[in-house]
Amino acid sequence: MRQFVRKRACACAVAAGSGGRKAQRRNEGKMIGKIVLLGIICLLVVIFFVFVPVGLWISAVASNVKVGIFNLVGMRLRRVMPAKIVFPLIKATKAGIDVKVNQLEAHYLAGGDVDSVVNALIAAERAGMDISFEKASAIDLAGRDVFEAVRMSVTPKVIETPLISAVAKNGIELLVKARVTVRTNIDRLIGGAGEATVLARIGEGIVTTVGSALSHDAVLENPDEISKLVLEKGLDSGTAFEIISIDIADIDIGRNVGATLQSLQAEADNKIAQARAEERRAMAVALEQEMRAAVVQAEAEIPKAMAQALREGHIGAVDYYKLQNVLADTEMKKSIGTGVNAYAENKKDNRLENQSGS
Repeated sequence: MRQFVRKRACACAVAAGSGGRKAQRRNEGKMIGKIVLLGIICLLVVIFFVFVPVGLWISAVASNVKVGIFNLVGMRLRRVMPAKIVFPLIKATKAGIDVKVNQLEAHYLAGGDVDSVVNALIAAERAGMDISFEKASAIDLAGRDVFEAVRMSVTPKVIETPLISAVAKNGIELLVKARVTVRTNIDRLIGGAGEATVLARIGEGIVTTVGSALSHDAVLENPDEISKLVLEKGLDSGTAFEIISIDIADIDIGRNVGATLQSLQAEADNKIAQARAEERRAMAVALEQEMRAAVVQAEAEIPKAMAQALREGHIGAVDYYKLQNVLADTEMKKSIGTGVNAYAENKKDNRLENQSGS
């Protein structure tokens, strides 16, 4: 009986222990499930706030800008930064400019600067200029700074030219520096030439005007004539700017180009004359050498002629010896004269050396 009671108690204890372990395992499983569910919820919240710009949507609603939250999600999916669209849209709405979200997004997808276009529209609105969004976006897509163009259209810009070298008819060089006041022409901004073309045309006009002057004094006396003549040429045609005024800032006198050219021409003429004289000298030397050759050739014929004359009896032996004596006397006198001249020259040189030494 006692053994039965002991076995029964042991069985009850084992059953109680196994039931406690099962309950503990059940509680642990519930805890893990709650942690996993909480992690999933946090992940979903993070994903929601990443793909749904709630802050931008709240800012748009607070600014009375009609932008749906699904539009913002669609911008994310189309790889458009919502902040690049929403903030310019808020700015345009506050300025009273009617711009749609689709217009801004299309301009952004085309590679344009949405913020610059909106700033340009606001500046044009304040200045009383009539510029549509399509024109502003076209100017921006053409590579122009539309906001700077509108600002230059309201406030003209002064461009200073480099020193321009021009020569008057009397050969005096003038170095001219001008200041050009230009204003942007919005209608010609697309396809119009830039500042470099304007400066090049102004430089050409200044060179032409100074070159047509008879004297540099006339240009120095009336520098405003340059401005008048250059403005009359209509140099801003085909450019993105409108020339308001051209002011001559400085005029300096440079080189005397005419005298330099005349000097170079004189040097060239001198070299040509020297070349011609050298040519004539060479011809004279050649002619002299030809004449000497003819003389030598004629002297070589003398012995033959003498022999022939002796054979034919035109001269006798006595005449021949007399001729030889005359030739010998001539050679002797020539040698004596050469020796006397050399002695006199040596004596003169010695006298000069003694005088210089003393």
